[in-house]
Amino acid sequence: MKKNLKKMKKNIKKTVSQNKKPLIITGISAGAVALVAGLGKAFVSIKKSAKAQHEVDKANFAAAKAEAKANWEEAKMSPSGIQAKMQEDRDAQIAAANERKAAADARIDAAKKK
Repeated sequence: MKKNLKKMKKNIKKTVSQNKKPLIITGISAGAVALVAGLGKAFVSIKKSAKAQHEVDKANFAAAKAEAKANWEEAKMSPSGIQAKMQEDRDAQIAAANERKAAADARIDAAKKK
């Protein structure tokens, strides 16, 4: 079957390149064969796309599952552990604000020198 399809494709290419009348192969027009070949390529492309999307979905599901578990573990922390985590978050915010302030001061100094 595949050998016949390859022969049909060769004949179709020859016919199209030579601008002859449409080739009839065992009752099937060359256009129909080309259409079927095109659909086959489309289905292969759809299959590859679906596999790639499945990988993305699996990764997103694993990430959501890990985040849910992390949230659960954080919820089970002791009050002192919660306070320590909140303090770490506040310290990180203060450090980021200080960096932004330093960058703004540098821009001000550069503008004054001009």
